[in-house]
Amino acid sequence: MTVNKKNTAPVWIDPDEIPDTSTPYWQKIIDATPVSRGRPILPVTKVSTTIRLDADIIEKFRAQGPRWQSRINEVLKEWLARG
Repeated sequence: MTVNKKNTAPVWIDPDEIPDTSTPYWQKIIDATPVSRGRPILPVTKVSTTIRLDADIIEKFRAQGPRWQSRINEVLKEWLARG
């Protein structure tokens, strides 16, 4: 098996200008940098559920583009607020 060693540095950067990040100076900076992965934790999370809706309702929300599930959620919140 061969290893792909493609140069991923941007073409406008001279490889000789790239700092050596294995030096103690850079290791100290890298180690002190906080790492956060994934989505941030929200104070109020959503609950995953299954709901059966008419096909025409789903089609109309999907036709409006991305975030169609969030828009359904917003419409339901507005309806609940009316009372």
